[in-house]
Amino acid sequence: MSGHFITFEGIDGCGKTTQRRLTAAWLREQGFDVLETFEPGDTALGAEIRTLLLSGEHVPSPETELLLFLADRTQHVRELIQPALQRGAIVLCDRYTDSTRAYQLAGRALDADMLEAMLQIAELGAKPEMTLWFDLPVKEACGRMQARVAIGEAATRLDEEGQSFHERVREGFSAIHAAQPERVRCVNASAGVETVQQQIRQLLTELIG
Repeated sequence: MSGHFITFEGIDGCGKTTQRRLTAAWLREQGFDVLETFEPGDTALGAEIRTLLLSGEHVPSPETELLLFLADRTQHVRELIQPALQRGAIVLCDRYTDSTRAYQLAGRALDADMLEAMLQIAELGAKPEMTLWFDLPVKEACGRMQARVAIGEAATRLDEEGQSFHERVREGFSAIHAAQPERVRCVNASAGVETVQQQIRQLLTELIG
């Protein structure tokens, strides 16, 4: 694979989706071929899985939730990520394996060995070169999510988890960063949108030149 694979991670409300869009626009202005994508749900099959996962109509067990996320990922990698990397594109992915580690391992307390073995299968060899972790206090993130709901955006089942769950997830991301600081770069998501974008541009310039 000859392209660049960059993932955007963080708790809900951290601003990563806004920053992914701004980053994609900046890279395209410089002439790069960019794939903007996300998990779960950016394939036709994945969209069906996303509805099952997040609508709240069904509440899956932690193990079922994991398997659904991984089914979405395998289809996503095969259908979108691998072809983009093979043609030399820069892939900007909103959530990937670190979200699984943070939400299902730290948040749901699933078995670490089982989870890592299943992640290896699901990602089909597609590993990010750089992960941007948008760190934000949970209280601030919850405020942002409430503001989105106030203007009409529907909350997902995971958005509605309690604060203690989101604290565990944030701690999970922090642990991943501590274990792999060269790959996982911490971005201060409490800063303004323009300041955060400048942090990202500096990091990506180091990666892609």
